[in-house]
Amino acid sequence: MTQAQDKLRGWAAARRTILAGLRFTSLRLRLVVVFALVALTAAVSASGIAYWLNREAVLTRTREAVLRDFQQEMQNRASALAVHPTQDDLEAAARQMANSPQGFSVLLIAEDETGQTVVGNSDLDDFSLDDVPKSLQKAVNREQELTSGNKHPYHLYWQQIRDGDHPYLVGGAKVIGGGPTGYMLKSLKPEAEDLNSLSWSLGIATGLALIGSALLAQAAATTVLRPVHRLGTAARRLGEGKLDTRLRVSGTDELADLSRTFNRAAEALEKRVADMSARDEASRRFVADMSHELRTPLTAITAVTEVLEEELDAETGSVDPMIEPAVRLVVSETRRLNDLVENLMEVTRFDAGTARLVLDHVDIADQITACIDARAWLDAVDLDAERGITARLDPRRLDVILANLIGNALKHGGSPVRVSVREEGDDVLIEVQDHGPGIPEEVLPHVFDRFYKASASRPRSEGSGLGLSIALENAHIHGGELTAANSPDSGAVFTLRLPQDASVLMEEEDRRERGSRGDRKKKNGKSGEDDGCRGSNGKGSNGSKGEAR
Repeated sequence: MTQAQDKLRGWAAARRTILAGLRFTSLRLRLVVVFALVALTAAVSASGIAYWLNREAVLTRTREAVLRDFQQEMQNRASALAVHPTQDDLEAAARQMANSPQGFSVLLIAEDETGQTVVGNSDLDDFSLDDVPKSLQKAVNREQELTSGNKHPYHLYWQQIRDGDHPYLVGGAKVIGGGPTGYMLKSLKPEAEDLNSLSWSLGIATGLALIGSALLAQAAATTVLRPVHRLGTAARRLGEGKLDTRLRVSGTDELADLSRTFNRAAEALEKRVADMSARDEASRRFVADMSHELRTPLTAITAVTEVLEEELDAETGSVDPMIEPAVRLVVSETRRLNDLVENLMEVTRFDAGTARLVLDHVDIADQITACIDARAWLDAVDLDAERGITARLDPRRLDVILANLIGNALKHGGSPVRVSVREEGDDVLIEVQDHGPGIPEEVLPHVFDRFYKASASRPRSEGSGLGLSIALENAHIHGGELTAANSPDSGAVFTLRLPQDASVLMEEEDRRERGSRGDRKKKNGKSGEDDGCRGSNGKGSNGSKGEAR
């Protein structure tokens, strides 16, 4: 059974390879087919014309020679007979006429002195009057009127007939001035065999021409399509990000011009991408540096705002009621600024590719409960999750995702928010559904965009516009996905799909990173340096509140 399955798999693989080759060389096949069709049409046309011309020439030459000889024999032999010959006389004359080099059979018909019809046959077994078509007999015996253009009452007539597979030529004439009527039968079998041999020769020549045209088309296709193949390979390499790909240019034809154009386009693209990468890197470095620089003064400001907040909450009422609103505004804006800086630093880690997972075995239900309890959302969230659904992932990043999704649902959708968990294959699905008005259709494609807010009239909303974007990046780094949709009942539904074991993805990324470092070592001739950094185990942002719907 195993051998049979292996054979079937082998046949399937061979079939896929052949079909892939056919698809890859479709232009080559079309070129070969066009060459073959042109050659076939030309060869068949030439062969048909040659066969028709040779057939007409052979049959005409044979017919004229036979009829001329038969007419001569009728004048020499049949006209010398008596007006009323006997059967012996007719047979003797017929045998003498059949001795002609043309080798035809002769049939002579006349009336004896008693008025009876007598027949003389050179070959009684092979030729009789029944073999002569009735129409030919009538034409031979019909006396025509003499005119200036017709000086003889009787003429020589002929007709080509077929007996089975053998063609024959039948001719007839009547002796003028009284005498027998003669018919001759000539077999055209040798000529037919010669024509069959000619047709076979022309068919073989046509086949050889077809094969030659296919070989010629293959050679021409190889010559023409080799540069196209190289161009396709270079385009694929360019699409894979190998922007230093160039084509070797030789010649001055159109394909050489196309190769030069490709090289110029690749050079311009490489320069453009290098410039954009440099600008992007500068922008990321600026955001990262700015975030780091802001953390020091923010730390001091946060400490001051915490003291002010404690004074506001103290029972002594040491804060002047006139400035209390300003103090509360400073406290809230400082928190918002602190969250924004933390989110910007997280975004820069994703953009730089330095964000890493710190994996641990997590009970999903316990993790969601801890997230809800830490933010005092227990009364506003309905949790539908069985204990025992575990996954190996980064608990801090999962907390960031859940905080953003549940916080958004509470802010824009309203309570109760329903969080459900289920297993689907090797994945864990977490759905967060609210009971609000849902997400407008024009906003739905942009909910995960950075700094996107549905309403331009709320530019200073509490959220930074980065929370859902960070949640999406955290899902991707686990090898999962985060999607948004509207529920048929009411409200918005965010679906988080995560693999139950993200360590496989980390191992693949480590292998790719080691391979990339190895390539850099080979290219630069020196050992590479791992500049990646592990993510912090500290508690991250509680989520960006007020994300746009």
